[in-house]
Amino acid sequence: MASYLVTGGAGFIGSHLCEELRHRGHAVRVLDSLITGRRENLAHLEGVEFVEGDIADLAACHAAMRGIDVVLHQAAIPSVPKSVKDPIASNRANIDGSLNVLVAARDAGVRRLVYAGSSSAYGNTPTLPKHEGMAPRPLSPYALQKLVAEQYCRLFTDLYGLETVTIRYFNVFGPRQDPGSPYSGVISLFATALSTGQRPTIYGDGEQTRDFTYVANVVDGVLRAADTPGVGGEVFNVATSRRISLNELLRAMNGIIGTRLEAVYAEARAGDVMDSQADIRKAELVLGYRPLVSFEEGLRRTIGWYQSASPSVA
Repeated sequence: MASYLVTGGAGFIGSHLCEELRHRGHAVRVLDSLITGRRENLAHLEGVEFVEGDIADLAACHAAMRGIDVVLHQAAIPSVPKSVKDPIASNRANIDGSLNVLVAARDAGVRRLVYAGSSSAYGNTPTLPKHEGMAPRPLSPYALQKLVAEQYCRLFTDLYGLETVTIRYFNVFGPRQDPGSPYSGVISLFATALSTGQRPTIYGDGEQTRDFTYVANVVDGVLRAADTPGVGGEVFNVATSRRISLNELLRAMNGIIGTRLEAVYAEARAGDVMDSQADIRKAELVLGYRPLVSFEEGLRRTIGWYQSASPSVA
């Protein structure tokens, strides 16, 4: 049994990581400011130590790191539009906060830190699928911030010997993704709109594509990165390697829910990439990663969760 610290553990992905870690019998501590996370996301779990604190506070990071073997660093302000509107606030969380976590992990002698990177670092590139060896071209402050923190991780491996691994996420979705949050993903927003008889909004023409990845696949990839020997300093894509347009997504969700609502199309948002698809061969070869849950099955599970969790979405 190992001791894990999950920063942002009361959030969407973080709470799923906590759930699987407890299922495997590990000790789990959560550091979360509850700015975007929710205590309710952890209410069903026993044995999770919760520490309310902000990663922008170095002292809080040091205190949370005591006795920890592995850090799963999820805490962030995960929003392109928010970073465009207020790059200073998102920089504080996504770069300054990440540096605090790295310093505290180094000082505590943590065995390994797995960082939640982002596919947004790739930007708009003509080459698909996107592989880890491509030159990044971030289009938003958020994308740049995630890339800088990723580089900090690699630096801490090379300079201080702290083992770090970055997992680049691609449009993760699943239960507990809060549709009322300004940081919410498109699937949770669509699910709420369709189930309440409202037309969802699509920014742009809807032909932009994403590699939608069910959260269980990400959890598996992250925990493989935490356990696989000899991967310090590496970066891995974790996704499905499949492209789905937003128009296709809407048709699929209409079919599952039993609605026929069309989108309201709005002006494309600054900083959004046009197409995203992961090359996952490196994760397959090195980590033994394979997507556990298909896009279609993940969509059914997610919609089912929203319908059961919200009486107005039933």
